[in-house]
Amino acid sequence: MARWEPNTAIRLVDAALDLFVEQGYDATTVSQIADRAGLTRTTFFRHFPDKREVLFAGQEVHAGLLADALAGVPAGATPLDAVGSALDALTDTFTEDRREFGARLRPVIAAHRELQERAALKRIGLAAAVAEGLGKRGVPEPDASLAADLGVRAFYQAYGEWSESSGGGASLTELTHRTFAELRAALAALG
Repeated sequence: MARWEPNTAIRLVDAALDLFVEQGYDATTVSQIADRAGLTRTTFFRHFPDKREVLFAGQEVHAGLLADALAGVPAGATPLDAVGSALDALTDTFTEDRREFGARLRPVIAAHRELQERAALKRIGLAAAVAEGLGKRGVPEPDASLAADLGVRAFYQAYGEWSESSGGGASLTELTHRTFAELRAALAALG
């Protein structure tokens, strides 16, 4: 394939995950990922700093979706309702093909401490983006961080359930709604 073809980053992500599943994360090299995608090492490094980061592509896009959605929520919304709207904006982007990707990705991450640490950083980054968006709406601390953490927890819990199901079930948005409602109820019960 020529290097100018579209979807270079997606091809690299798909190639990396295929190889990580087939031969393991530690045994896979950047050269192998680039070769599998029909690209060069140089092209790989134009998109990702290392093989670990290839699995976390899109973090900035997700944070941006959350921030933009929070900015568009009507002023009278509660912090938790604003977070719910932001989660809708994020989960609406997860198409059915992402379900299978998630099912393959989760065991790879679970098997490697380095990837678990990077996944935790991504989660923290998303929560920080939500807290910052709430702060811009005038939500004080610690309320903003607590609402953000609750929302991101709901997203990750729902994502795990969604990616482990074989399709035909609830959408990620529906699962996130349910999980977020359960967490909100649990928080209220602590009161």
